[in-house]
Amino acid sequence: MQRSGFWYRVWHLYADGFRSMTIGRTLWLIIAIKLVVFFVIIKLLFFPDFLGERCDDDNAKADYVRQELVNPNRGENR
Repeated sequence: MQRSGFWYRVWHLYADGFRSMTIGRTLWLIIAIKLVVFFVIIKLLFFPDFLGERCDDDNAKADYVRQELVNPNRGENR
């Protein structure tokens, strides 16, 4: 059975390319590990749980966001 759809050809292009790799698999694994570590560290350092520190439950978070949207300049002098 001959399949000639675009996505089928694209899939087989990449599948055949990865199948014939030797050192490339190791490099892709290193890249994947670096990306996971990078994004975990970025999230922990630069995106703290801002609402979790200020509010106890989901209703309090919703109220806090609602107040900040209605009165955005209120928090400048904290």
